[in-house]
Amino acid sequence: MAHAWRCTGLRWGGVEPCLVWEGGRRSPLPRGKAVGFGVVDGGGRTCVGARGHACPVRAGVPGRSTGARCEECARLDRAHSVAADTFADDPRPYHVYLAWFGPGMVKVGITAVERGSARLLEQGAVCFAWLGRGPLMAARRAEEVLRAALKVPDRIPYAEKRLLRASLPDRAEREGELAAVHGRALALPGWPESLEPVAFQAVDHFAVFGLGGLPAADGVVSELVAGGVVGGEVLAVAGPDLHLATGRGVVVLDTRLMTGWELTAPTGEGARDAVTVPVKEVRERGGGGGVQDGLF
Repeated sequence: MAHAWRCTGLRWGGVEPCLVWEGGRRSPLPRGKAVGFGVVDGGGRTCVGARGHACPVRAGVPGRSTGARCEECARLDRAHSVAADTFADDPRPYHVYLAWFGPGMVKVGITAVERGSARLLEQGAVCFAWLGRGPLMAARRAEEVLRAALKVPDRIPYAEKRLLRASLPDRAEREGELAAVHGRALALPGWPESLEPVAFQAVDHFAVFGLGGLPAADGVVSELVAGGVVGGEVLAVAGPDLHLATGRGVVVLDTRLMTGWELTAPTGEGARDAVTVPVKEVRERGGGGGVQDGLF
């Protein structure tokens, strides 16, 4: 039997994305690299556990789940989570940020100051700017103010982000839209006194993600399946997404779908650029509802 590995996800160390595997091995993902793996035939996807602990029952999880956790492990994972508002007494300072993903797509969020820009790389923010710095609850209050007063969301679906990456405007336009929202945000009444405003300074990830000259995606992997294969050449990496040139066109793989599976080296003729897992056809934004359900 071929050796199998389990992927723990894509990580951004500095500005270089890597796939990380159980045991600590890392696979860098530079532009132009050939990537390929097969899903072990006859197996299933199992829960990845919570907070560094394995799932006690190795529960099965759906192939389309990006969290790869069973209901109980998901509950445990969120029981000490800033994102879930279950860790309100976190003493660390937090940044409030504005992140830009495409024209008309700006979101507000918070991240611990000690994490730097890692959260923005993980989300696939094309550019971002810090808005304020202060205690956790003050940062949360600022988020609420922006959502209520400016209708700035705190979440943007990955499906929408992916549709825009191949047709982004130039840096001046990206930063101009971000600067306009930043200015309106700082002018709002109701800011917490303990939140220190941060002057506008944009950080751009366009080159870091490799988005220059990126062709439009033809399809998006919807799930992995036992016996399936994914292979292609890395065109870009943004957030958890790999944009791959394959024998079936440009296909986007959300690497969160890889966790929980046993993976091995692909075999057979043509496996280098093959995609034999379910893929959804992509339609342009505004062209009838985003992503289709048909097999690619």
